[in-house]
Amino acid sequence: MPLLSLVIPMHNESANLDALFARLDAALGRAGMAAEIVCVDDGSLDDTLARLKARTAQDPRLRVVALSRNFGKEIAVAAGLRFARGDAVVLMDADLQHPPEMIETFLAHWREGYRMVYAQRTDRRTETKRRRWAAGAFYRLFARIGEVSLPEGAGDFRLLDRAVVDVFNSLGERTRFNKGLYAWLGFKQIGVPYDVTERNAGTSGWNFLKLYRLAIDGIVAFTTVPLRIWSFLGVIVSLGAIGYGIYFLIKTLILGIDVPGYPSLIVAIMLFAGIQLISLGIIGEYVALMVAEVKRRPLYVISETHGFPAAQETVAGKAPAGGPDDQGPRGRRIA
Repeated sequence: MPLLSLVIPMHNESANLDALFARLDAALGRAGMAAEIVCVDDGSLDDTLARLKARTAQDPRLRVVALSRNFGKEIAVAAGLRFARGDAVVLMDADLQHPPEMIETFLAHWREGYRMVYAQRTDRRTETKRRRWAAGAFYRLFARIGEVSLPEGAGDFRLLDRAVVDVFNSLGERTRFNKGLYAWLGFKQIGVPYDVTERNAGTSGWNFLKLYRLAIDGIVAFTTVPLRIWSFLGVIVSLGAIGYGIYFLIKTLILGIDVPGYPSLIVAIMLFAGIQLISLGIIGEYVALMVAEVKRRPLYVISETHGFPAAQETVAGKAPAGGPDDQGPRGRRIA
């Protein structure tokens, strides 16, 4: 029988667990497939991990991967996909903003031949105005300069075919922007609209600074246009300087030497100094990305696993650090 895997990254989600598993039980009962639930504890500070470990004794479908610290959601998703064994893998959040009832719809499209089925949010009414504006600005900018096209309203809530998961696991970059990676992978895919509801409990861990950092990572990872912009700007500034020099020379030959103004000199110096600093900052983002890749550190470190079959536990014990050269949970090399 085909196997369905759910991959659920968690960080301080203790208050959501009871409601989450109750709705998952009902949704998986209608799926018509054997299932496993891979929960990745991303360094939770509450009793999320303890409660998950206790549930493994009651639910044989439950698998728990505990990371050694908080690595972030993008990395937690990568860890879960490396341990998922399913022929179809569904990614979702634990706060129930991603309704488990949509799993049945995902599977219906998967059986039609789609390799990737993603949920498309119809609105952002659950977010603040500032966050909606920032998200809209980012996606408009990415659509203009990104090397891939991001489906509007698509996020991590999606189904991936086994073939897609295997290719995703083979990707070697350390700086992850998963939405861009999903789009880059390609494959036959379709979107399913859905309404995002309020969190069942708790508050989001995505503050404005983290979202800004993720946006920068996404732009740097999927386009070199910012670097090229400053090359064009340098040419324009140089041509402007040459033109102004010619104008000043002609004016001096005709009217004689005049005394330049001090304020205009200071403004010009500050303007070009600011341009240089901005360009150096953008170059620095790309250099930082290259440094992270050159270090070849693992994506994550696993502190413990629970609920896996003996074969998977053995592999997990041999490869506690996640990276493209590690062995997968099926005991085979992924890259």
